[in-house]
Amino acid sequence: MPTHLLLVEDNELERGLYTRILVSEGHKVTQAENLTAAKKIADEQEIDIVILDVNLPDGNGLDFITSLKRSRPNLEIIVFTSRGSIDDGVKSIKLGASDYMVKGDSPIKLIAMIEQAKNALLSKPSSSIRVNEQVSKGFDTIIGKSEAIEKAKDMARKVAVTNASVLLLGQTGVGKDLFAEAIHLASPRHDANFVAINCSAISKEILESELFGYKAGAFTGAQKDKKGLFEIAHKGTIFLDEIGEMNVELQARILRVLQNGSFIKLGDTKATTVDCRLIAATNVDLQKAIVKGVFREDLFYRISSFTIKIPSLNDREDDISLLVEHFVETLSKKLGLPKPKISHGFVKLLQSHHYKGNVRELINHIERALILGNGELLPELLEVSLPKKGSAVNSLERIELAHIKEVLEQCQGNKRKTARKLGISIATLYRKLEE
Repeated sequence: MPTHLLLVEDNELERGLYTRILVSEGHKVTQAENLTAAKKIADEQEIDIVILDVNLPDGNGLDFITSLKRSRPNLEIIVFTSRGSIDDGVKSIKLGASDYMVKGDSPIKLIAMIEQAKNALLSKPSSSIRVNEQVSKGFDTIIGKSEAIEKAKDMARKVAVTNASVLLLGQTGVGKDLFAEAIHLASPRHDANFVAINCSAISKEILESELFGYKAGAFTGAQKDKKGLFEIAHKGTIFLDEIGEMNVELQARILRVLQNGSFIKLGDTKATTVDCRLIAATNVDLQKAIVKGVFREDLFYRISSFTIKIPSLNDREDDISLLVEHFVETLSKKLGLPKPKISHGFVKLLQSHHYKGNVRELINHIERALILGNGELLPELLEVSLPKKGSAVNSLERIELAHIKEVLEQCQGNKRKTARKLGISIATLYRKLEE
């Protein structure tokens, strides 16, 4: 199930930007603009991780940490500090926060911190992340009845009852994470943990410690033993999303775990033995990556014993009306809006659109229309048609936007690669995408 984040930030633009970034990473985000709203949400909803600004209009965020940890000791808290206020970050750790981040740093850093916080939650017995919950989940979460999606679900059901490794292929946003969790929940391992990590969002060093853990004293700052995801997933399933972006050296370590069922943590002298099923996913052509020397051929054959191609949304037009109905209902609840009437033209326009971002893009269009709509979802609320000709088309801003979109498509939705190719920071890319 998605991680539920509470984002407490008084700056509306920053709050909106971080929310879009975190939702695009598959998280559920509830926003609060001040401490009063944050306290109400924390009391009424099941929150997994709090992302908390220090300077808020009705109080100091550091004071909120104490009350949060008193009522929810297992809650993970990440604190935003301003530049020049590192003391606030240090103080937040002493009060019980799991980490802190200076405002203006790359969003990639925040994504990595959230992954670490999720892993910490998994090791806590009373965690609100219910990794073993099976009620009405699994394949019921995959909306659609088209021939393409039913074929993919049928293959996934058949492989689920085995212990075979699975490789999920498909474009960004098609729902590879939903298939991975569904396979786990339908497998004999469903009573153990399902843990997932996005290999493209984290640096090699951090990813290695997340996967394999380390012993206390292994390096400066390693004050206590840390379990890695492979150890947490013992008897369960580990899902490596975007494995095609993984560093070649790390690929060698993954291969050894799959071959031997063991690994040595950083700073340890003995091997840790694990028994977990691997599900991997990528939008990269791994055969081409092998030719380029950026993906190991032996690892490819090890993880691809059973491959499932998840269809793009453009290949399952018949499912769009079902998806629209589903997301209108769920997003209305999330946004705190009454469920509106859906016009026939609204659905028709969405069905005729060509999707580059697949289901994630569809969700974005629906969410925008819900916010702008007034009781009925009409086609004019959508921005899914080609831009009209005119002087504005030739403006520098539109040319820049078109170039960014083109490079993003060339990089198959990978924002880190896109930013490098454009010669800009990842934070600048997210800001321009937001604009």
